[in-house]
Order: sequence, then C-alpha cells, then structure tokens
Amino acid sequence: MTQLNRNTGAAILGIGTSLPIHSIAQSDVAELIASSLQDSPDLARFAKRIFKSCGVETRYTCDDSYLGSAETCRYLPSGDQSVIPTTEERMKKYQQEALPLGLQAAEKALRNAGQSSGDITHLITVSCTGQYLPGLDVMLIRKLGMSPRVNRLPLIFQGCAAGLKAIQMARDVVLGAPGSKVLVVCVELCTLHFQPAKEREALFAASFFGDGAAASVIGAPESHNNHYLSLGSGYSVLLPDSTEEMTWEVGNIGYDLYLSPRIPKLLGTHLETELGVLFGNKKLPDLWAIHPGGRGIVDSVQDVMKLRDEQTHYSREVLRTAGNLSSVTIMFVLEAMRLDMIAQESASKEGVAMAFGPGLTAELMRFTFVPAYSSSIQEQNHAVL
Repeated sequence: MTQLNRNTGAAILGIGTSLPIHSIAQSDVAELIASSLQDSPDLARFAKRIFKSCGVETRYTCDDSYLGSAETCRYLPSGDQSVIPTTEERMKKYQQEALPLGLQAAEKALRNAGQSSGDITHLITVSCTGQYLPGLDVMLIRKLGMSPRVNRLPLIFQGCAAGLKAIQMARDVVLGAPGSKVLVVCVELCTLHFQPAKEREALFAASFFGDGAAASVIGAPESHNNHYLSLGSGYSVLLPDSTEEMTWEVGNIGYDLYLSPRIPKLLGTHLETELGVLFGNKKLPDLWAIHPGGRGIVDSVQDVMKLRDEQTHYSREVLRTAGNLSSVTIMFVLEAMRLDMIAQESASKEGVAMAFGPGLTAELMRFTFVPAYSSSIQEQNHAVL
C-alpha cells in the first residue's frame, strides 16, 4: 500500500446535486400508468402492485404534463395515443431542460469544493437520456465561463453505471496529470422516455426512474479542502451471461428500456467474487455506496454481503425520496453519506461505491471519507488504496 501525503492522490473535493421543480408522488404516477392500461386490467393491477413495493415514494420530473390528470398527460395517455410525444419532441425537451439542471449542480459542486470555473482543466459530461450537438459540455463551458481550452470528455449512452465510471476516469486524469481539476456533470431526464407499457417488464423501469443532475469536482486534496472523499482503486467488469438482461434502444416514441427481473439475482451471484478481487484479503469497509437501481438490487447486495441496515440506508433513502436517477444517482448517495459523516463528526472511514448498467456492467471503486483538516492530523500521511 503506497503512502502519500495529503496533497497528493485524487479525491472528490465537492459535490452538487439538483432536482427539477416538479415533484410527483409515487401513488400519482401509479394512477397515470393504470389509467393508460384501461384495456389491460391485469397489467394495470400488476403495475399498481409493483409501484407500491419498489421502495419509491417521490420522484421529480422536468415536464409538468405528469402533474395533471390521465386525460392531459401526453406521455401516459388514457385515450388518444396520437398525442404521445415523438422521440424528436422528447429530445427538444431534453435540450431545453438539461442545461439549467446541470448548471445548477455544477455551480454547487464548485462552491462546495472551493474552486472557480477557471480552475477546471477537464470536463466530463454524462447522460444516457438525451443527445444534441453542440452538446451539454459546450453549453456548460460557456455558461460557467470556463476556458475554451478545457479538455472535454462526453460520456453518453452508458446507463446507470456511467456516473461512477466518470468519477474513475476523473481519478485517472488527476493521477496521470498532476495539477488537473476535473468537473464531472451528470444529467438524466428519465421521465422524458415514459410511454404506455405493453408488457410487465416495461413496468419495472417506469416504477422507479426520475429526473435529476449531480456534479463533482475531482482533484488532489489540499489543506483547505475539508471533508473530502479520497478515491482509491477500482475497475469496471462485464458480468457473464447477462448481455440481454438490460437493453436501452432508441424508439419512435422515446427510448425503449428493458430491465430483466433476473438482474438482482445476477448481481448477487457475481458481486461477492468481484469484491474479493477489489479488496483481496483485506477487511470489507464500513461505508457502502450502492447505486439503488431498484429495491431488489439493494436487497440483493445487502443479503449477499451480509450488510447491516444502516449500511444500505443512504441508497434506500435516495431511492425513496427521488427514485433511480440513472447515472446521477451514485453521486446523490455519496453526498448523503458525506454529509452524514460530517454531521456525526466521524473519523476517517473506508468505503466502496458500486453502480450497475447495461452489459451487465458493474462499476466498483474503493474510497475513504477524510474529515476536516486540522493541526492534529497535519503531519499524518494518508494511504491511497
């Protein structure tokens, strides 16, 4: 294990999160879905059951069409199907709404990290729910007043694992180019892709996805950086025999997402082995930042790894209050964890972050919560995992 001084290595120096202004109760979304399935009463009953048991109470959306009645919701109409927005319309809405949400998260992250936009050398933008050019990266540079020479790395259409992938890419940039400061911005507008379901599997995705954005600043920690997350080793792995279990394709009325109900079991089958690779014979950490891709995924990880309820609390709480925000979600979980550690005046603690996406892909990373800088720890060296 290499010992490095506090001002070397890579760390999340600040995190910012943002949600759209429109919140919707899970019970209201369930009613919209059920109303759109009037011709399929069995499917409507199944939808209500799934929505009630998936661990979500509230979600957020960038489109106020969901706030009205079933008769006025264009995404889940109970009547005339011709009103359903085309993919082109949904992409125009994405272009309109993604930038303000991402900008808000980015500004919060910069303030939290004590950095200015001029300090940023690299920008990684992440999204799988919308595309346009010039893209979100260009618009953020202009709005934030960043240098036009900032190295831009758009990461698109990689699913829920992409947020943690971007953090690991940022870590590698900082370690490979000392002095770099990387801004990661994830924006996902999942509710733009809701559409009337034709089969049970399609209802799983509709039951827990919501909209949101998150950003983080990654760089080498310095004496003025308080309460940061030191980034350790990690990697991405394709799990065997799982390619068709999660698919995300462009359709005529939005993106068509398929989630197999087998996903939690598959993750449970392979995750323990992969964590063994990541940690070797070392003790598993106290902190677990699990991407809440659904209640079943968190349940599976907790059961297989024999975690305590308090270790999965952060993931379950994000799922309950905001839903699954795709690539954005892992940063919500990490921020909830970091703020709780600060409130508890916690000592340094090791953790592991994980997120899952199409492939099936598991993204895994070790990290350490490092408390506020003080004279009592000024002379200490901190291990980089």
